[in-house]
Amino acid sequence: MAVENCTDFTDFTLLGLSDRQDVQRGLFALFLLIYGITVIANLGMVWLINMDPRFHTPMYYFLSNLSFCDVCYSSTVSPKMLADFLSQQKRIPYNLCAIQMFLFGAFADVECLLLAAMAYDRYVAICNPLLYTVTMSRSICTQLVAIAYLVGLVDSAIHTCCTFRLFFCNSNVINHFFCDIPPLLGLSSSDTSINEMVMFTFIGCVVGFSVITTCLSYSYIITTILRMNSAEGRRKTFSTCASHLTAVAVFHGTLLFMYFRPSSSYSMDTDKMASVFYTVVIPMLNPLIYSLRNKDVKDALKKAISTKLCSG
Repeated sequence: MAVENCTDFTDFTLLGLSDRQDVQRGLFALFLLIYGITVIANLGMVWLINMDPRFHTPMYYFLSNLSFCDVCYSSTVSPKMLADFLSQQKRIPYNLCAIQMFLFGAFADVECLLLAAMAYDRYVAICNPLLYTVTMSRSICTQLVAIAYLVGLVDSAIHTCCTFRLFFCNSNVINHFFCDIPPLLGLSSSDTSINEMVMFTFIGCVVGFSVITTCLSYSYIITTILRMNSAEGRRKTFSTCASHLTAVAVFHGTLLFMYFRPSSSYSMDTDKMASVFYTVVIPMLNPLIYSLRNKDVKDALKKAISTKLCSG
């Protein structure tokens, strides 16, 4: 289509998850509850880690950054989605759509890389405990977190710029509940083959690095655990990794399903359900996974609550 015949859209319309009013009201109540739990649980985790000296270790430093990232990650999508459930016109301005895509992509990358850093932390702690305090010093941990944010911001900026250089001549209706790369590529009237290649390459590098780092770390961890003579020692050592392994499997499994397919194979209904899981549900699950499977966190939480009740 010639560029001069292209309609100049100033906003996009999001179809959302459902067009039925009764379903939308139910979804609003459900996702408001989930978002509330996400914010409270993750900020509570950050507060607990910062307040309790027992948690001033590299593992919990990464966990507090992961919790902060989860709040930001979910907040790029959930507030707009909740507002749309109560709105007839589910519109988002062109510029805000680009901003939402950029922030969502950046925090998704940061989460991915933080999970890799946490896997490496567990590898050093279990396989090289004598070098742990040197290898995972506070300055090194800070540098790893800074690198994660830098990579996330640069990677997301590349995807956002590439996507919003395309033309959207045929329609401005996005069959999704937020501005994500796959539905916008499907909506574009331009050739998206270069965009798909960029998406597969850059997201593949970030996700691939995280997956490879995690797999290598846990292969050494499992080998070390199996060499332990004590069954109790093996159980306790593995329990320190179980929460992280669960979070990694859930997050990476959904990302691989979402982004590593050509746009022609997208089923938007299926993709929207998967997107709900990794944009809304996973940020809520992470603090629950790490707290419910961690005796120290549960004990510290009970102590903090009892102290608050007694002082109140």
